[in-house]
Amino acid sequence: MDNYTSDEDTDEDFDTQFIIQQSLQDIYKPGTAQHAPKDESSHSFLSADYKKIVGTIEKAGKEDALSHLTKCHSAFDEADEIGWIPLHKAAVQLNKKILEITLSASDPSLWEQTTHNGETPLFLAVSSCLLENATFLLLNGCNPNAKNFEGNSPLLTAVLRDSYDMAALLINYGADVNLRCANERTALHEAAKLGREDMVKLMLVSGAHPDPQSTYGFTPLALAAQSGHTEIMEMLLQKGKIFCLASDSSSILLEAASGGNPDAVALLLEYGADANIPKNSGHLPIHVAADRGHLLALKILIPVTDLAAIKQSGISPVHCAAAGAHPQCLELLIQAGFDVNFMLDQRVSKHYDDHRKSALHFAVSNSDLSSVKLLLSAGALPNQDPVNCLQIALRMGNYELISLLLRHGANVNYFCRVNPLHFPSALQYTLKDEVMLRMLLNYGYDTQRCFDCPHGDKVHPSYTVEGWTSTVIKDTKFCEVITLSWLQHLSGKVVRVMLDYVDQVRICSKLKAVLQKQGIWSEIHFILTNPRSLKHLCRLKIRKCMGRLHLRCPVFMSFLPLPNRLKAYVLYKEYDLYGQGIFTGTW
Repeated sequence: MDNYTSDEDTDEDFDTQFIIQQSLQDIYKPGTAQHAPKDESSHSFLSADYKKIVGTIEKAGKEDALSHLTKCHSAFDEADEIGWIPLHKAAVQLNKKILEITLSASDPSLWEQTTHNGETPLFLAVSSCLLENATFLLLNGCNPNAKNFEGNSPLLTAVLRDSYDMAALLINYGADVNLRCANERTALHEAAKLGREDMVKLMLVSGAHPDPQSTYGFTPLALAAQSGHTEIMEMLLQKGKIFCLASDSSSILLEAASGGNPDAVALLLEYGADANIPKNSGHLPIHVAADRGHLLALKILIPVTDLAAIKQSGISPVHCAAAGAHPQCLELLIQAGFDVNFMLDQRVSKHYDDHRKSALHFAVSNSDLSSVKLLLSAGALPNQDPVNCLQIALRMGNYELISLLLRHGANVNYFCRVNPLHFPSALQYTLKDEVMLRMLLNYGYDTQRCFDCPHGDKVHPSYTVEGWTSTVIKDTKFCEVITLSWLQHLSGKVVRVMLDYVDQVRICSKLKAVLQKQGIWSEIHFILTNPRSLKHLCRLKIRKCMGRLHLRCPVFMSFLPLPNRLKAYVLYKEYDLYGQGIFTGTW
């Protein structure tokens, strides 16, 4: 394609743009406001006769006065701002005599005229549930199948208004029970969805097809199943098919599971519904019931769902119950033997930004303590996700959640997948909170790495190489982080706490320069320049020999041949602020 544009073309474009701009400026000049033609015609050009006719129609008992106005034939053709002619007004009056007079005065071509919403006089009478008016209009040949602009028919409107007599009247006068309305739904769809049992019987007796599918593939049975209308479901099951799938391959049983009515689920299974048919997303009925928290429906679906189908789906109902924060469903699934360590398949986990895998991750993300306790007690492993569960709890600052995870083996020394730090990542969330910091250190955080620095007493080099900035991923040392201008004020308190968990350490020149400005420097300097106590060194040695996992295991500690007081000392109980009920750890 030739994309060359000549100078003449460019000049013409500028001229055109200038003309458009001038026109817009003229339109929006003060005092030159433009009015819509429709508003002007609808208000300024309505005749006095029209106004008299409408005023008379809307007043009860004015039949004689209206009869005198029937000679004003042209006024009966006029419409107001919403497209209503006098016949529309008369169709919604309680006095049928008013409608009779108005209809006789109106030209037959107006009997099917629509409002701006596409409503005929008959449609308005049906919508207002005025049975006598509708009967009169039908006797005079008005079309019972004329839909409004939304695509709804008079019959469907009668169903929505729950007017059985009106629906029967329309059918008697030729209303099509299989007429497709908005989203390709029929009147039977709406009757089934709304639980109108008498309407459903009427439609079926009048020849309605039992299994029409809407735009999205839903049948009346599927809509009844969603809402748990079991009586209607049984009627439709005796007439139609149970194996219709929606456009997303959602089965009728899955729709019943989403509604949560256990009787609806049981009924479909009784008629042969298969609990192992997935929708396009891979979800089975059991997944939907667990996600919505429908405990009774879940109880029915557990024994009829194959584990092979669940494995093929790539997601466990345990994930769904945890994601929906439904501990009762979660407990039921655990009791039924579902694996709490079932990991999301890669094709499912990739839809999450953090690529989560475990059910525990969902529960922790929701701050759902009940579900977290159930999962951990059942043996859920806390270190299986790309983004560690402990990291999420630390980010939220939830002490109880952090304590739970640590007691069940959460790795305090995890490193983020994209991590610029030389020390384990968890520390960055605790620098302003002593309670959380002590939790990490008590459970074996590798404090020694925080004092690693290759420069020692030498001057630290500044990164002047092109392309290297403070945001570049590199092996950033603790001294570089804690000496940042917005963290310096915390350095003294953080380092002082860390010294309770290490042997003799040396601090580098960069960290020392910042610490010397802190009020707590004298205490830090005393610890750094004097030998540590023997009992402190023994504690560190015992903890190193035991290892992090044994330290957090109550059973192992109970068999350790040491006095309770010594066990408490080894576990740093004197620094367990959370265990002591101290919940305000911000410095």
